[in-house]
Amino acid sequence: MSSTGLYIHIPFCRSRCSYCDFATGLYDAELANRYVSAVVNEINSSSVAGAHVDTIYFGGGTPSLLEPAQLDRILSALRDRFDVAPDSEITLEINPGSVNEAKLSGFRQLGINRASFGAQTFDDRELAKLGRSHTAADARRTFHDLRAAGFDNVSFDLIAGLPGQTFDGWQRNVDEALALAPEHLSFYLLEVHSGTRLAQHIQRGLQPEPDEDLAAVMYEWMLGRASEAGYEHYEISNLCRPGFESRHNTKYWTGEPYFGFGCSAHSYDGESRRWSNERDALKYVELIERASSPIIEKQFLTDRDVKAENLFLGLRLMRGVSRDLCKDYETDLERFREAGLLELDGDCVRLTRSGALLSNEVFSAFV
Repeated sequence: MSSTGLYIHIPFCRSRCSYCDFATGLYDAELANRYVSAVVNEINSSSVAGAHVDTIYFGGGTPSLLEPAQLDRILSALRDRFDVAPDSEITLEINPGSVNEAKLSGFRQLGINRASFGAQTFDDRELAKLGRSHTAADARRTFHDLRAAGFDNVSFDLIAGLPGQTFDGWQRNVDEALALAPEHLSFYLLEVHSGTRLAQHIQRGLQPEPDEDLAAVMYEWMLGRASEAGYEHYEISNLCRPGFESRHNTKYWTGEPYFGFGCSAHSYDGESRRWSNERDALKYVELIERASSPIIEKQFLTDRDVKAENLFLGLRLMRGVSRDLCKDYETDLERFREAGLLELDGDCVRLTRSGALLSNEVFSAFV
């Protein structure tokens, strides 16, 4: 039987990035205390308790804004209600400059053993344009503090295709990240979401449109450079040193169950049911405080839905999927193979490197 992953959403940030459309808001100490209590109450009253768990992921937002004692309350509730394996991967998203070595040591003592680190870029001008609250120096210092605190599994986030970003600047970013030698790299092409501050700036001419062709060149170069440095490209947007794949995120791509707690958190039972919580943090807290369910959406998947999801989510992994999953899509498979986006290898179907770059075009055939 599959082990379950647990996701806990912490929505608080020190500032809001110009490109962000996640369920986040500015940190407020009083609301944070109420929020932690609400998450603990949601966990304690959950109907899915008792499952065997081997990954826990604190995402956001900036979960590292919370104190170790607050995260301890949540972890204690999870361990009381679920069968949490001693060797579980427990990830905390961290923004540079939001923590010091003492705080990180406190997190490490709780059993948190993986840090997902939002570097984004090592160029201070690009960071300022993104509305990030940290500098490149903060990123370097926080990484060294993580190492000093005993974190030997660290992931960097990097973004390519920023407005005005040059290829030379991107090369310097990647080389600086590789010089620090994290165990994992998550790489994203910038997406401009309607309603964000970045979208407004572009619309008003304050920042240029991202150059998608240049971003594609950046993607290709980064994959080659990281490969030379010993990293494996195991998922469209993720690379790692051997053995350091994100165990939690891999559950999303392989159809394993995961249960989410907190505002905007999503859950999947691994079979046919999905559900999600209220997106607004204050409304979520008020629902819990009234002993009401925070769930606002439920979805029941048909067998065809499950099969299609298994196909396009599984194809995110560069190892590919069994061709048995593709029997209903033979015409599309052949079309993508001829276009050089998919390759067929015996019973295996997988994206090519070009296919990874144009994956949304491939996946749209299966939705």
